Amino acid sequence: MIEIKELKKSFDGFYALNGVNAHIKKGSVYGLVGPNGAGKTTLIKHMAGIFIPDSGSLTVDGHPVFENVDVKSRMIYIPDDLYFFPQATILDMKRFYQSIYPAFDEERFEKLKEIFPIDPKKRLKRLSRGMQKQVAFWLGICLKPDIMLLDEPVDGLDPVMRRKVWSVLLQDVAERETTVFISSHNLRELEDVCDHVGIMHEGKVILERSLSELQNNIFKLQIAFEGDLPVEIEQLDILSRQASGRVWILIVRGQKDSVLETVNKLNPLLVDALPLSLEEIFIYELGGMDYAVKNIIL
Repeated sequence: MIEIKELKKSFDGFYALNGVNAHIKKGSVYGLVGPNGAGKTTLIKHMAGIFIPDSGSLTVDGHPVFENVDVKSRMIYIPDDLYFFPQATILDMKRFYQSIYPAFDEERFEKLKEIFPIDPKKRLKRLSRGMQKQVAFWLGICLKPDIMLLDEPVDGLDPVMRRKVWSVLLQDVAERETTVFISSHNLRELEDVCDHVGIMHEGKVILERSLSELQNNIFKLQIAFEGDLPVEIEQLDILSRQASGRVWILIVRGQKDSVLETVNKLNPLLVDALPLSLEEIFIYELGGMDYAVKNIIL
């Protein structure tokens, strides 16, 4: 669906994107996570056809995005920093969208009034940030896009509205195979909706897997032995270790079955493998890149 190969983009000599490679499958919900300044928004703006890459390629079904009307007519981009015409009402923006997106669904617009209870005659500048975000989704969903690019999509929405928005989006994913690409710092929420995850750091996607595979490849191991940890335990890829009495808590990278097979050969008194949250995976995966959470003495 979306193929990104060795994508690079620099600003005043600084590479915001430094060889990005990623593959987003049709009908998937792909979550992109990373620290501030990793290049997430710059990547999304390339996907939306706003920026021209310095080198590399970004294609949708084999076609470039920049200045490609056919490709752009199939996607909607909802940025974190929304923009509407200064004096426009919701109806004004609806008519504008209809003029440039032939697939705009008027019937869907009317049905979505039940989910987004905002007077369409209201001027958008008089609405709160959260209500403006609702309008962006309201109009965007009416386009029946094949691709939705979302940058911090539900920031500013209350919990009830968040659930409503995700429900509508996931319904389109299931019924229309809409591809949703999300950049967000709300990792707990991404964990609930994404099936694929990419971790971005310093202009590169350093890790890209399905969420289930990612959670199976790095996990928490609670383990205890008669004495100290045997030296053979060092053959595991241990990202973090912490002792609590005789019980050791290890964060281990590797296939779970293979790791447990290795550990059980060491005759532990206790062994238990526990899943990590996406937030924990993010922290430990970047821990070796000077991004670990450290104690600071003030």
